[in-house]
Amino acid sequence: MSSESSPPLIAAQLNHLALHFPLLAKIEPKWSGSKDYSGVLDRFTLAISYCLDFIKWDVIFDAEYPMSAPDIIFGPEDESFQQFLVLHGEDPKSPMNRLGGWDSRDPTQLMLLVQELRDQYMAYQMKRVGEVQDDRVKFEISTIAFREMIVLIPSTFLQGIEMHLSSGYDKPEEVKFAVPLVDTNINKMVPGCPWIYPQKIYLQVIYPVENKFVSTPSAPRLKLVATPDLKTLFSIDDVKLPTWLTGMCMAEYLPPLEETLEKQVLEAVSLIDVRRRFIEALAVQFGRPVEADPIFCRKATFLAASGVFTFLVHLTITTQFPKQPPAIVLQSSQHFNPQGVPIKSLPLTDYPFSPRWEASLMAERIWDFLADEALIFKKYCNEQY
Repeated sequence: MSSESSPPLIAAQLNHLALHFPLLAKIEPKWSGSKDYSGVLDRFTLAISYCLDFIKWDVIFDAEYPMSAPDIIFGPEDESFQQFLVLHGEDPKSPMNRLGGWDSRDPTQLMLLVQELRDQYMAYQMKRVGEVQDDRVKFEISTIAFREMIVLIPSTFLQGIEMHLSSGYDKPEEVKFAVPLVDTNINKMVPGCPWIYPQKIYLQVIYPVENKFVSTPSAPRLKLVATPDLKTLFSIDDVKLPTWLTGMCMAEYLPPLEETLEKQVLEAVSLIDVRRRFIEALAVQFGRPVEADPIFCRKATFLAASGVFTFLVHLTITTQFPKQPPAIVLQSSQHFNPQGVPIKSLPLTDYPFSPRWEASLMAERIWDFLADEALIFKKYCNEQY
């Protein structure tokens, strides 16, 4: 989020928002709204994560009056959100209060305003979904609310499940739920974890709104979604969702799914040590690695030689190791293409390997394989050189 072209007071607000906002937020290209200060960017579109998607609001500062509070323009689908805010303006937590007492010299103001607006937007969407005339949606809300408050998160329903009513002239009404799964702090399970934000897994559940009685409603659309950094440890693409049976509701569907996910996350954490032992076994054969991933143990690079020919051995280890063999790429230390880039081999995965072998045997077989493969790679480099 660059703020180099914004007035200092506005830039400070943007920088604090970028560094400290607890959820994902993106500032899309900024523009100027002043004829006299055309080179000064004082307004932008803010994309804020909500219900596994993004809501976009225009934030309008005034370069001529940078000490003034910004105006917020909501998207066309949320025109009634403005009215909702006015009706709840007397709430002590209302963002209207912050706008009324705006302190431009406090760099936290914009971040706190966006956070308060998002909290109100969540309440606004809950109200909209609660007014939907669909018996199945109403039933799901009642069962999930009970589950969220009593079983999983005793504190408050609002801190867990998010929901959104999507409607428009050119698309049918749908209610989308974002249900957080695995009530465990995954970050704390990984020693030396580098993640800034808590890693989460969600189930996205989308119901078409049925305004008339349907004897056998169709199953909702289901999708697992995870925060981006989690793929370094655990890929949700490897999870097979259970079948949604006829007459089932989310309160029935979620517990077995969560139990499966919790076991798979624990297994994924335990596999870090399996990969670490494998890299240590490779070091016995190749020597100390030039570089290696010390936290997730997903990558390692070793220096090797075949006679006077020296090359690097790059290993990429998947989260499915040892079920899947590492991909090996060789890189010459002596041969470069016309652009000056070191010549590399294609990824090698077809070599002697078994997930049942001990790490030491895996390393020995890779060493033996590369003794022959190095000659082939050297010949290839000489032909390209």
